[in-house]
Amino acid sequence: MTDATTGGADGTPATGNPTTGQPTTAEPNSTAPAPAAETGPAGGAPDSRTTDVVPGPGGVMTDEVGVVTGELTLRTEYDAGQVTLRVQYKDADEWYVVTGGRATLADPAALDAVHAIAVALIDRPEG
Repeated sequence: MTDATTGGADGTPATGNPTTGQPTTAEPNSTAPAPAAETGPAGGAPDSRTTDVVPGPGGVMTDEVGVVTGELTLRTEYDAGQVTLRVQYKDADEWYVVTGGRATLADPAALDAVHAIAVALIDRPEG
């Protein structure tokens, strides 16, 4: 499992977000940009955290394609007062919104805590 605060499994170092100073992880194997409708600080990409996860039995329900299982990447995005959880099959291009994975988040500093909770709930490789 990789953690956004320590860098990617491929040895890619974590980098700091120039706006918030919070750590982020480069996504070298993903060519899919964040959805165009969402923009982050100063019109850029949303502030986000990314971690590889393996959900337990039953997988993760998504709005677009239903249940996804196996090795996934979880991305927690903050944009304009809202947090959104997205998953993709590891190293795939497409991202899917986790069903029920959108909420208002008044303080962007809470993004790390929300991501940590989401990882703890979803990452269940032993079931």
